[in-house]
Amino acid sequence: MKRYVHFPKVEGQASRQAHADLPEGTYEREISKEGFFGPAAHLYHRHPPTGWVDFEGPLRPHAFDCTRLADRHESPWSATELLHNASVRVRFWRCEKRMPALARNADGDELLFVHAGSGEFFCDYGHLTFAAGDYILIPRGTMWRVECATPLAALLIEATNNSYRLPDKGLVGPHAIFDAAMLDTPRIDEAFKAQQEETAWRLEIKRRGAVSTVTYPFNPLDAVGWHGDLAVARINLRDLRPLMSHRYHLPPSAHTTFVSDRFVVCSFVPRPFETDPGAIKVPFFHNNDDYDEVLFYHAGNFFSRDNIHPGMITLHPAGFTHGPHPKALKNVLTQSKPATDEYAVMIDTRDALEVSPAATSVEWAGYIDSWKSPA
Repeated sequence: MKRYVHFPKVEGQASRQAHADLPEGTYEREISKEGFFGPAAHLYHRHPPTGWVDFEGPLRPHAFDCTRLADRHESPWSATELLHNASVRVRFWRCEKRMPALARNADGDELLFVHAGSGEFFCDYGHLTFAAGDYILIPRGTMWRVECATPLAALLIEATNNSYRLPDKGLVGPHAIFDAAMLDTPRIDEAFKAQQEETAWRLEIKRRGAVSTVTYPFNPLDAVGWHGDLAVARINLRDLRPLMSHRYHLPPSAHTTFVSDRFVVCSFVPRPFETDPGAIKVPFFHNNDDYDEVLFYHAGNFFSRDNIHPGMITLHPAGFTHGPHPKALKNVLTQSKPATDEYAVMIDTRDALEVSPAATSVEWAGYIDSWKSPA
């Protein structure tokens, strides 16, 4: 247990409740430790904290448009890498047909998020059908492949040299957000048995970023059964039931879906707006000084962003002050509709992320200027 210097105080013109009852004409900014879990201070400013007229230096935020990545690859190990550090690798993969070889990641667990497309997923544990919005959690060492019914566009999130776990849901109990019974596992069904061919198959194994190929005279996805508490698991964004508070805007960490040692994956899905008149109804300004924040925009209307469309990724480095775009500020206390309409995947990494040349090639250079307050 970390023992921070801890002294809750109120100074000057301030609200005594975070994210609610802001002094008139002010903008709240949070400075916090441990990604919203540690001690925090809330400052009340006369001007929006992103109301700069110029911004120079490497701390600037990034926005990448994955819809401009046209490459198609039959193997996930050829997918376009966007961001990485020692603990996580984020790639964007387009595949239009049946994979001709099996894949196995020996570097860590893989989380496949289906942005678009549908088809069949075959692995050591059996068969399942996938569709847009699915998370497919693939334990390290699992052999797998896909057969696309419609073209696949997917985000691949590797827990490098690590595993994925479910978050501790604390006071709300283990069934909040989603019950573990909602996790689907593959079946040894007729579709799985039908693909157990006695013909040559290749297996591509990725270890330390390099790919080794093993050839079998048969399809090694030939299991007739299995038992245990380790398997591929699937859940769709639409199966999530987000935590809500009608009087308080919850931090993004409340929507954590999967955790690894040095990063977390969170899911944003439609939810009612706060109804308390004094509660803010957009994300609050903050500089998350302990984590880099990545958002992949999957579907819907992203109510706190401007000029962002599905298939884009934003990166807000640790220490960069951010929050709602200027056009969203008019909706701080009042929204024109009863609920959000957005689906997004967030990755918060404890260690700084490196941006790949491929990501830079599809970057929206004007993203930093979109934060400026209107003249």
